[in-house]
Amino acid sequence: MSNSIIRHVSLGACAEHEGPEHAVALKFAHTDGFLQTLRKRVDEFFVTTGRRRRDCPQMYLKTAMILTWYAASWVILVFGVSQVWTAALAAISLGCSMAAIGFNIQHDGSHAAYSSHRWVNSLMAMTLDLLGGSSYFWKRTHNLVHHSFTNITGHDGDIDLGKLARLSPHQERRWFHRWQHLYMWLLYGFVAIKWQFYDDNFGYIRGRIGHYQFVRPKGRELAVFVGGKLLFLTIAFAIPMYFHPWYVVLAFYFLASFVQGVLLSVVFQLAHCLEEAEFPLPHSETGRIENDWAVHQVNTTVDCARSNPILTWFTGGLNFQVEHHLFPQICHIHYPEISKIVEQTCQEFGLQFRCNDTISGAVRSHYRWLHQMGRPGTAANSHLEPA
Repeated sequence: MSNSIIRHVSLGACAEHEGPEHAVALKFAHTDGFLQTLRKRVDEFFVTTGRRRRDCPQMYLKTAMILTWYAASWVILVFGVSQVWTAALAAISLGCSMAAIGFNIQHDGSHAAYSSHRWVNSLMAMTLDLLGGSSYFWKRTHNLVHHSFTNITGHDGDIDLGKLARLSPHQERRWFHRWQHLYMWLLYGFVAIKWQFYDDNFGYIRGRIGHYQFVRPKGRELAVFVGGKLLFLTIAFAIPMYFHPWYVVLAFYFLASFVQGVLLSVVFQLAHCLEEAEFPLPHSETGRIENDWAVHQVNTTVDCARSNPILTWFTGGLNFQVEHHLFPQICHIHYPEISKIVEQTCQEFGLQFRCNDTISGAVRSHYRWLHQMGRPGTAANSHLEPA
């Protein structure tokens, strides 16, 4: 598969990116004015309020708080505890802080939503490398593929877990999926470990992740990739093993990474893989999606617990997923206000704004969706079929 160029529309700006070859065939319908109206109203919001889209003081303060949380948890875990239960608490705190870095700092940085300065965004995105991931590959698999082709089976790699799970009604069902609503909650905990040791490294070796082929990092990007992995291994293993037995280090590394993996996975699943979200397919002959790109984002994405300020703070506004998918290059601290504009505009254009009022309601919806997708004979609903 050769590398190709596709056009990814995001926040009114068209940018060329390297992407999966088969993605070129996908086409969205022409807009009916929804996105233009929405962008105009959001632009007016920033003009009226005088707020900055990026480079927000609140975000810089939040970054300092989260990084301090991470550093303090690591120092306490490595140097400050002597009992198993206190070490376990420190490891859980470390896992939560790593998830917070991913939700907030690297996510906004990778989407160029953190700052108007490219170097600042790059620096913040590289906090993912600090956690053992790869900002290089994440930008390509998440920003380009997932945000362009949300919930489109065979194109959105974020809903493709291989044989382990069936998240879309258009994926093949296997006999053991009947229990996926039980075992997937455990497997979610291994996501971070899989990124750290498998996905990125084999992605570099093969020049692809999943179905998608990418140009391997070179020069400075390769230095960040390799340096990030080495820094992570030093922080996670080399320094702790100097002071503690290797099996103790591995045990608490696993606990922290498991907590991080569960949090990262569940927040994503509550936005896309649940009863309220749609899983449309392109027309088999034309490759055209029935709706335009913006309407497609509204139909395939679900908000959650918008009135919960603690959840909003911790997840970097990712409980406002509809707003994030429509305006990924706006700092997430603005999502609660933008959400009101998005919901009103959806109502005016006859679109269903999808939201679970509580986190527990969203978790139950995801559980039921896993159960439904694992049942024998489950087929795509009529509204999910291609036009």
